[in-house]
Amino acid sequence: MSTTEIFADARQAMDICNACRYCEGFCAVFPAMERERAFTNADLTYLANLCHNCRGCYYACQYAPPHPFGVNVPRTLALLRDESYAEYAWPRPLARAFAANGVVVALVTAIALALVLLLSFGLINPDVLVHAWTGPNAFYRVIPWSVMAGVATVTLLFSVLALAISGRRFWRDASASGSKAKATSAAVMRGLHDAFTLKNLGGGGHGCNDRDETFSTARRHFHHVMAYGFLLCFLATIIASFEAYALCIPAPYPLLSAPVIVGTLGGIGLIIGTGGLVWLKITGDAALTARRLFNADLALLALLWLAGASGLALLAFRATEAMGVFLALHLGIVLALFVLLPYSKFVHAVLRTLALIRNAADDTLPNV
Repeated sequence: MSTTEIFADARQAMDICNACRYCEGFCAVFPAMERERAFTNADLTYLANLCHNCRGCYYACQYAPPHPFGVNVPRTLALLRDESYAEYAWPRPLARAFAANGVVVALVTAIALALVLLLSFGLINPDVLVHAWTGPNAFYRVIPWSVMAGVATVTLLFSVLALAISGRRFWRDASASGSKAKATSAAVMRGLHDAFTLKNLGGGGHGCNDRDETFSTARRHFHHVMAYGFLLCFLATIIASFEAYALCIPAPYPLLSAPVIVGTLGGIGLIIGTGGLVWLKITGDAALTARRLFNADLALLALLWLAGASGLALLAFRATEAMGVFLALHLGIVLALFVLLPYSKFVHAVLRTLALIRNAADDTLPNV
């Protein structure tokens, strides 16, 4: 399906929904849709990123298949979101490469980075990787701190820059698509609240249709566990960097230290959250699933799962001869994750948050 066809399908679906309005209380998309009389491509892209894919509208829709209109808002907006990820990505050639085969690109990149680390330091001194290093600076005897921190900083800054450019492009179009509202501090705070609480996955208190027409809060809970697990891992890295730079306390840290406790909770969260989301994707209603998006979705979840699992494995084996291998594998997976974040579904965290901020700003406008 080409981009033109996706926009045409989305425009037809929104026109029908705007005339029907049966689902106006389901989520933020339908009240936002009702503010428009005609839909530009920018309007449709904004609505697609405002959608949380809770799927309640599909099972309530009288025009869903087998009706001749064949309205399938969750699937249509999912395809349109995917188009927006590539459209706003920077640089775009990397987005096209990822979209071609997300799983292969993600896993090959992770393996390649890990092998580079293994070969580079293994060829210099093969005993380095199979020695049981313990005590202060044990990790840096395998991979020097300057190399570890330097490569991680460069890749992370690249991802932050790419995500920031994607967000700026999206906001430019979303702001120019007819909204006259200003993103005040109150709108920003409400948008961030809605993003961090996943308000639109609440189904008005009943939950969403995660697998079928029955209500469930499973995806909301798994998504929370995964997202906050990721943030805890990031927080553990910040704490460890502070202890290393400001307090001059080198890694590895004791089991009951702040970096280890926070990182362990984050790793467990990543494993549980991503595992649950993969299960829901596999067992969910195929009628609402765009099969061509499955690989890219699975690639991000797989990398996040591997990052959490490899981190916990490194913690478990850090006092053994296997520490060097697990350290290289973990760093390779994390570096691959950093590089691929702007070209995976992770970008929805940025675009959806911006869409929620615009929606919060629009809610301050008087009804016309």
